[in-house]
Amino acid sequence: MQSKLGLDFKKVDHARELAGKIAVDIQGFVDRYSTVAVERTLCRLAGIDGVDDNMVPLPNIVVDYIKERGVLSEGVLFFIGNAMVSEGLSPQEIAVKVSSGELDITRIPFTSKEKIESTLNPIINSSINKIKARRERRENYIKSMGEGPRPYLYVIVATGNIYEDVVQAEAAARQGADIIAVIRTTGQSLLDYVPYGATTEGFGGTFATQENFRIMRSALDKTGEELGRYIRLCNYCSGLCMPEIAVMGAFEGLDVMLNDALYGILFRDINMQRTLVDQFFSRVINGFAGVIINTGEDNYLTTADAFEEAHTVLASDLINEQLALIAGLPQSQMGLGHAFEMDPELENGFIYELAQAQMTREIFPEAPLKYMPPTKFMTGNIFRGHIQDALFNMIGIWTGQGIQLLGMPTEAIHTPFMSDRYLSIENAKYIFKNMRKIGDEMEFKEDGIARKRANEVLDLSIELLERLEKEGLFSALEKGFFANVKRAKNGGKGLEGVVEKGDNYMNPFVNLMMGGK
Repeated sequence: MQSKLGLDFKKVDHARELAGKIAVDIQGFVDRYSTVAVERTLCRLAGIDGVDDNMVPLPNIVVDYIKERGVLSEGVLFFIGNAMVSEGLSPQEIAVKVSSGELDITRIPFTSKEKIESTLNPIINSSINKIKARRERRENYIKSMGEGPRPYLYVIVATGNIYEDVVQAEAAARQGADIIAVIRTTGQSLLDYVPYGATTEGFGGTFATQENFRIMRSALDKTGEELGRYIRLCNYCSGLCMPEIAVMGAFEGLDVMLNDALYGILFRDINMQRTLVDQFFSRVINGFAGVIINTGEDNYLTTADAFEEAHTVLASDLINEQLALIAGLPQSQMGLGHAFEMDPELENGFIYELAQAQMTREIFPEAPLKYMPPTKFMTGNIFRGHIQDALFNMIGIWTGQGIQLLGMPTEAIHTPFMSDRYLSIENAKYIFKNMRKIGDEMEFKEDGIARKRANEVLDLSIELLERLEKEGLFSALEKGFFANVKRAKNGGKGLEGVVEKGDNYMNPFVNLMMGGK
């Protein structure tokens, strides 16, 4: 494509090449390790679900059982498959017996790996087919009903009660929203288990559970049928249960997932080794399920200056793109994040923001980019805030963003009311309709502010990627290259859940979901 900003695509190719080397280096580490979250995900894919009398999830019980006996490196599927051969039980029955203390799956004499694999095959195929059917269901809905045009109007609900969330979500859909994101309760990303069942208490959001996913998906399907357009559902498969929540979402028909290890490392202090391993499998699942992932680069600009550090967002987007491609996730499912976060007092800030958004669109032409609204400089002045959101919406339609996470006039005051969402959706719909083709009509002045800004950000991103390629991502994160936040390679939460793969380790889902890659 020809760049409206005069970008040199040879430089873009060089940046991608550097990001690719960084991603391959990380993947070399990832391929050697598993985690407790990955193994719990395999339990769920094998059909294990439910909780014990103390509300401890059965996948946790089984994985903790083999971890405590020092054999997690062999992988949970090896022990489950071996027990299926020996005991003639289903994975669910095995989990129940492990939970009750009736069965020690680590002491059963081992049969051949070939026999284990053949015994597991029907279980594996059942889960694969279940996810395929869910993806086809979404595609059929969209084919028959259609959906809103891009940028998708993305709004949040966050009451803490899934049933109240449904009321809010249905109202937002009727007001014109295309994507409903159910915000997770504060701190869930740091839980090393997934709560069970429908939940009615949460702080700043609602627990992500499979039953909550089912309840909201069902409600949005009914509302979508009433409205005659498909409504997408978003949640969070980030944090310590990243791949588990990915597979729960795949089973229940979620469409969009926040899915980014770098976000967890920087803003939740999750151990980088743990979450990068978890991220790979979660993205394999999301890719196979047709789920659009959202990455969290927009958050870098809440802790670092949006003008000075814009190049770190682009560099991270390029690395995230390459990591996603390794996991088999196509560009059409990469909701790479960036943000409208410059100080509104900055002279010509709108032009700089426009240049960066256009640059991101040109560098990632196939991606449904996720554009984040102003939050850092929202003051509680709802009138000024509504204008800031209007400027943000202008850039979103001008530069052809894929997902427009709508700002709220009451940002920095309280969780949005239904009336707040109405005003935000009305704002975006008005601007999107009136400015639908503005990007096709307008050009950027040669040697003007916008062109100079975009090329400066690209050059700085390349310099950073060159440093990262020499340094290695782990070391760069320790030194605070992103968001001005430093994290230790052996620090943070969850490192004790990482294990090197042993001789008997198996995870057939990766190859199956990536089409034999």
